[in-house]
Amino acid sequence: MDFNLNEEHNLIRQTVRDFAEREIRPMARELDEKAEFSTELTSKIGEIGLFGINTAVEYGGQGMDTLSYIIAIEELARIDGSQAATVAAHNSLGISPLLKFGTEEQKHRLIPQLCTGKALWAFGLTEPEAGSDSRASKTTANLENGVWIINGSKIFITNGSAEISAGVTVQAVSGNAGGKKEFSCIIVEKGTPGFTASPIHNKMMWRASDTAEMFFDDCRVPEENLLGKRGEGSKIMLSTLDGGRLSIAAMGLGHAQGAFELALKYAQERKQFGRPIAKFQVNAFKLADMATKIELARTFLYKACWMKDQGMPFGKEAAMAKLYCSEIAKEIADEAVQIHGGYGLLKDYEIERHFRDQRLLQIGEGTSEIQRIVIAKHLGI
Repeated sequence: MDFNLNEEHNLIRQTVRDFAEREIRPMARELDEKAEFSTELTSKIGEIGLFGINTAVEYGGQGMDTLSYIIAIEELARIDGSQAATVAAHNSLGISPLLKFGTEEQKHRLIPQLCTGKALWAFGLTEPEAGSDSRASKTTANLENGVWIINGSKIFITNGSAEISAGVTVQAVSGNAGGKKEFSCIIVEKGTPGFTASPIHNKMMWRASDTAEMFFDDCRVPEENLLGKRGEGSKIMLSTLDGGRLSIAAMGLGHAQGAFELALKYAQERKQFGRPIAKFQVNAFKLADMATKIELARTFLYKACWMKDQGMPFGKEAAMAKLYCSEIAKEIADEAVQIHGGYGLLKDYEIERHFRDQRLLQIGEGTSEIQRIVIAKHLGI
């Protein structure tokens, strides 16, 4: 097996790292403090090709592989979870289901604009009473005279209410046969009467990303806005989440790397008892464990990406990668704060933001508990 990245992958890493250091790091603290989504920064991210990075050139994307995309997310999260979340949700939850299940008309009409950084797309799955239990969804879509009439609400939807949000793919109950709900996915564009979205404020994490609550009040869209086939909503949702879990894993890996680097630098500079605290075995061992966990996480995540690009089943590996990378992000961020001591609790130090931002990773795209259920099912348990 060849564990070396190719020239394209190394170039992606260096390009995104340089961009994140130059454009994102100087703004990250202020945007977080103000809880402000930056349209300007999102546009700049679009200019370097990260929106639609693994979308076919035919539809306006860069045509790169899954690993290139994952490396880009990793490098963004190394600096700022908010910007990584914007890019990850847009590519994996926004563009991906349109690309995989859309008609040619839908793809050519919607996707090119979504590869520019000038427009964002969301995926509406979670509801106030339907999180881990997605089949508890209450949002309905009734087909009447060639028109879908949608009623209900969604919550915790990334990229759903920003000024440049262009629309959302909504999973809704489209029928009921024999007491069993039928789910379908429907495209709803911004400006459709009956569709409103409002930002969720006072978040602990991802404060500079856009998180929305959505409302559908007799929202009417054409029948041809159905994504995929009627009744395939759950299939589309599960397929989308498999890819999305790789994105969350990449964010966990990036946060872990960023937190580790901050801790290492601080431990080498901070002196107590006349020497750098990195020289004390207790801290040296902490840093050694951090580095080991990061290497294990990166190796397994990249393997899962390779499996996806080879067309192999990767659902189990995606769940494992998401679980492990998000869990080690928590562990490493916590230890990094410990190494910083009291300074790690101050907003003046970047580690404080990593500690907050990583916390969503054990919840979003399926909680750690749900990942274990998914893995157990793959094991035949």
